[in-house]
Amino acid sequence: MTTLLIIVILVFLVALILNIPIAFTLVFAGFAVLIYSGGVPLSFFIQTSFGASDSFPLLAIPFFILAGEIMSTGGIAKRLIDFVRSLVGSLTGGIGMITIITSFIFAAISGSGAATVAAIGGIMIPYMVKYGYPKPYAATLSANAGALGPIIPPSIVFIIYGVMAGVSIGDLFIAGIIPGMLLAVFLLIINYVYNKKEKFEENFKPLKEEIKTTEEDVEVVVENVEVADENVDVVVEKRSFWSSLNEAKYALLAPIIILGGIYGGIVTPTEAAVIAVVYSLLVSVVIYRELSLTQLSEVFMRASLTSGIIMIFVGTASFFGRMLALDQVPLALANSLASVTTNTIIIMLLINVFLLLVGMFMETVAAILLFVPLLLPIVIPLGVDPVHFGIIVCVNLALGLVTPPFGLNLFIASDIADISFERTFKYFIPFFSVLLLALLLITFIPQLSLFLPNLMAD
Repeated sequence: MTTLLIIVILVFLVALILNIPIAFTLVFAGFAVLIYSGGVPLSFFIQTSFGASDSFPLLAIPFFILAGEIMSTGGIAKRLIDFVRSLVGSLTGGIGMITIITSFIFAAISGSGAATVAAIGGIMIPYMVKYGYPKPYAATLSANAGALGPIIPPSIVFIIYGVMAGVSIGDLFIAGIIPGMLLAVFLLIINYVYNKKEKFEENFKPLKEEIKTTEEDVEVVVENVEVADENVDVVVEKRSFWSSLNEAKYALLAPIIILGGIYGGIVTPTEAAVIAVVYSLLVSVVIYRELSLTQLSEVFMRASLTSGIIMIFVGTASFFGRMLALDQVPLALANSLASVTTNTIIIMLLINVFLLLVGMFMETVAAILLFVPLLLPIVIPLGVDPVHFGIIVCVNLALGLVTPPFGLNLFIASDIADISFERTFKYFIPFFSVLLLALLLITFIPQLSLFLPNLMAD
């Protein structure tokens, strides 16, 4: 087994040096194991890779990706921002709060971190910069808020973990609610602290000055209300809230329909993904009328490309995992770790450190497909619930989206902010520290993840 691991590590190192895509690296590593082991026909690769992709739950992935693309292009994201702005825009750090809360809501529609950063950050980063936020801070905040995408249900990474671990995807969705809210609250706190200290919005003019009322609204105020200037401001703010709520009502209904159907036992996650696509098309094309046929073709192309990449990962990683399982590598690793320590806390800390390091260098989907089969045999004998472990894995890898050197969310956000990737490092430590604290709470307080699934099971 030691020789086999050395071969696998060498294959990965060579592939890394040659900049070979991770999907092909997994194929090469799998073939290396196959050749070393002997007795396994080459047709096993075809059978395993295609068999892994031929899964009904995995059909939810391309549909949720497509729904997220439609909603980010078709005006739904913009209306969510307007609605949240009417709620918290005038508070300390209000612009940052809008970014975090809107990302939270959009994550409950798209299920993707990158899509959340692109859709919400594309609008909010220029807006934050306009109102006094430094570009590096705006990019860092948006990237970290996008990390909610893989945690807030419906989540693409939860679907993949559920398939790999044989765990109910519905239970994972429910389990992700409280951890996702915890991460959002911690981000809101660090944003508030920064704004109190740095006074980013000190010269910020109240959002009421930007409110555009219709002629009818103005006539109502002039004819029926004779009050002081400040009272007129209050009237306009109230009308702006109801106006933004009315505009955003279809966008706000999306997560209710999707998640309500799943939790109510009406539809499966895959069926809910199809409903999300149909609903987003109806709202974007028919109601909002902001999605043209040309844009729609581009949306389908982007969604197809992303889905194809993920499904290639699924097939190649499954082949690699099966080859390691045939040689009992996961069992050997579990026994090796158990020989070092039997303390559950230490083992979970080691796994967290390992996953954080993996998340820094490897794409989230590939990491789940590759390491979940290796780690589950280690944690299950310790009494760790596989649903709880799924949340731990996904939160760790979500943090990888915002950590150097290959944090995808940071790359997207820095590109939107038109700054170098390195400039976001200035605010990395404070944001990463609060998210790391949330991760430790999620790891060592299982009820944060299991309370809602157990409650609904009863």
